[in-house]
Amino acid sequence: MAVLSMDFETSVANPVDLAEQVAAQRDWAFDRPIEEELIAEIAGGWCHYRLWFTWQEDLGGLMFSCSYDMKIARHAWPQIQELLALINERMWLGHFDLCSEDGGLSFRHGILLKGGNGITHEQLEELVDIAVSECERFYPAFQSVVWAGQKPVEALKFSMFDTCGEA
Repeated sequence: MAVLSMDFETSVANPVDLAEQVAAQRDWAFDRPIEEELIAEIAGGWCHYRLWFTWQEDLGGLMFSCSYDMKIARHAWPQIQELLALINERMWLGHFDLCSEDGGLSFRHGILLKGGNGITHEQLEELVDIAVSECERFYPAFQSVVWAGQKPVEALKFSMFDTCGEA
């Protein structure tokens, strides 16, 4: 009989176990309501974010989302959906989504891991860092559309250029 050995630090059968390691190492507040799910709360520069990892073993898929701590009023949905389309066509990894149930905004990304070596600690950390970075980057655009009534194309312009330093 062949013996399978698995290095827990580089690959896990349930990647949510690895997400729990990352959350603990980064000292995030988190909850593990079921074996296949982890929810964490972290502070960003603009707002707090809720990170959600869920594992679907039958698909071999890990779904990750990073949600803003805001809800979009229904009257602003058409403008936000236009902004989301403009943002998403520029995204290389993941996408932004407006929840049709409660108006919540989030960055989402799914990873298929079936048949591979799983996900590494570094890859998981990078996924989180990219998600939070993208959420931070586009937060002012969402706020400009919702609170200042700015047109989506104009609001996006301010999120698309990189700044140097801090004021």
